[in-house]
Amino acid sequence: MSAVPVQRLGPAETALVAGRIAEAFLVLDATAWLVPDPGEREAVLAGHFEIMVDHAMRHGLVYGTADRAGVAVWLPSVGEPAPPPEDYDARLAAACGEWTPRFAHLDELFAVHHPHPDHHHLAFLAVAPARQGEGVGTALLRHHHAWLDANGMPGYLEASSEHSRDLYARHGYRVGELFRLPDGTPFWPMWREPAAG
Repeated sequence: MSAVPVQRLGPAETALVAGRIAEAFLVLDATAWLVPDPGEREAVLAGHFEIMVDHAMRHGLVYGTADRAGVAVWLPSVGEPAPPPEDYDARLAAACGEWTPRFAHLDELFAVHHPHPDHHHLAFLAVAPARQGEGVGTALLRHHHAWLDANGMPGYLEASSEHSRDLYARHGYRVGELFRLPDGTPFWPMWREPAAG
């Protein structure tokens, strides 16, 4: 397979990245719990993800394939924590409406289970449904893993499906103690030590 080119994205593509994540995450059990109404789900998710991607454009690293079929959002967690997204509570309520308490609950779960040692947090990895299984996600992971390995930096993420958990395991992530949404939907916290040079 030919190499998939990956590039860093800028703020002008925030909405595109958020939309790609929403599209890819529609099929997850977690997003069905977050937004039970399937008619509202994609728009609410895109609004929520836009807040997070905007934050990552300022305080993290956002990558995409050249054709934007895949995107990855990394948030360095090194030293002093970054400030929360600006006006987060108000923006969350505006984006998520009646489902806001569910998103707030998920935020709390993520915060409780987040590790403390320095690392880079893979907040989102998303590939257009029609392009999944073509190595796009792998290319995005390898791109930033090369930097993590060169700099001795661990990676962390929360896998939201068995499929993604298994993908990340193939890339060196190890599963921690899973946690669940109120309906029983699991998340798998996963940690990757940098590969030795």
